[in-house]
Amino acid sequence: MEAVILAAGFGRGLEPITHTRPKPLIPVIDKTLLEYHLDNLSRVGTIERVIVVANYLIDMIKERIKIVGSKYEFELKVVDQGRPLGTGHSLLKGLEEVRGESVVVLYVDSVYSVEDLVNIATSSSPYVIAAYHVDDPRDYGVLIGDLGGELKDVVEKPSQPISKLINAGLYKLSTRVSSYLERIEPSPRGEYELTDAIKLLIRSGFSVRIRGLRFWRDLGKSWLYLGFCKEALNERVREREVYGRVESGVNIKGPVYIGKDSEVLSGSYIEGPAYIGDGVTVGPNAYVRPGSIILSGSRIGFSVEVKESVVMEGVHAHHLSYIGDSVVCEYSNLGAGTILANLRLDEGEIKVRVKGVKVPTGRRKLGALLGGYTRTGVNVSLNPGVKVGAYSRIFPGVTVYEDVPPCSLVKPGGSIESLPSSECLIDKSVWC
Repeated sequence: MEAVILAAGFGRGLEPITHTRPKPLIPVIDKTLLEYHLDNLSRVGTIERVIVVANYLIDMIKERIKIVGSKYEFELKVVDQGRPLGTGHSLLKGLEEVRGESVVVLYVDSVYSVEDLVNIATSSSPYVIAAYHVDDPRDYGVLIGDLGGELKDVVEKPSQPISKLINAGLYKLSTRVSSYLERIEPSPRGEYELTDAIKLLIRSGFSVRIRGLRFWRDLGKSWLYLGFCKEALNERVREREVYGRVESGVNIKGPVYIGKDSEVLSGSYIEGPAYIGDGVTVGPNAYVRPGSIILSGSRIGFSVEVKESVVMEGVHAHHLSYIGDSVVCEYSNLGAGTILANLRLDEGEIKVRVKGVKVPTGRRKLGALLGGYTRTGVNVSLNPGVKVGAYSRIFPGVTVYEDVPPCSLVKPGGSIESLPSSECLIDKSVWC
């Protein structure tokens, strides 16, 4: 058995996280999302080879696999999709490297349990599509058919739900599907869709079985990623593990992980579950609340409060800041008094703009989403659900009400200018 991980998209729903790293390399506690999948596939027992189809920032993915690949018993290969043209095109590229007769296919921005992966991989049916029950299926491909039975059709993002079973992005397929992938036409959004090949299979008389999953999480949006990280934290940190230095006068309550070469300074209060990576400094007098993940090399300084947030590598929040229900990407710097607010004044549902459209998140509490290498001046306030693109700068005292594009300078009064390309190490043609 071989597996193909479809991982080539830009990850626009995960902006601004993906401005500076590809979807497979977003962190899940102490590993990347790609490693999360590889760890699970290694426990299936029948997977001998894994093909990762990528394109955007592919060199970063190849470099990461060089670092971690030796710990897996199966062979790993990265395939360049070229221009991302959809899941059907991505799988077709992956199948060029598959040697066997059947393959497990999974989307990198969804997560699955080992038990479900085993059930799909060991199915006696040559064609299997995984299903998951959701309350609101309008953002997904809806499956027509019964669990355990045959798939009759797939309807993409119906305005009126006709079923609550959605396509979970996990398949077992015969490699003969490649002939159907070669026949599909671009969808209305200009992409070659894997589900169109599945529908061709059905029309040609093949049986595609529907298998239900016990566990599935969509990580295609930044707030969904944040929610999953909290779940993963509860699994990863179940007891107190302290490998760094904790000064006297520190209060630690509940399951907390503190990595090597980290230090927690006097007066700080940490409530678990919380994860503090290697080489992190917390305090003095900092407050790390439950659900907080602080990754390697970060600095949570004097009187800084962190609540249910992901603070990525090398972030500096030196003093008097609040980070609530937020994602702060790598090497950002928060000036003194920066506030990442997480609750609307009317306590209503928070919306986030995705591809130009404000999308309900289903969350009453959600803070800001800061891209990598962002810098804020003193006393900056960011409203709930605001996105700040990578490499952007925000003048002191500014309140940010709307999204900030990457590589921008936000001046007093809210006017925005573009930074020179020499100060912005991303491909602006992709994101702007």
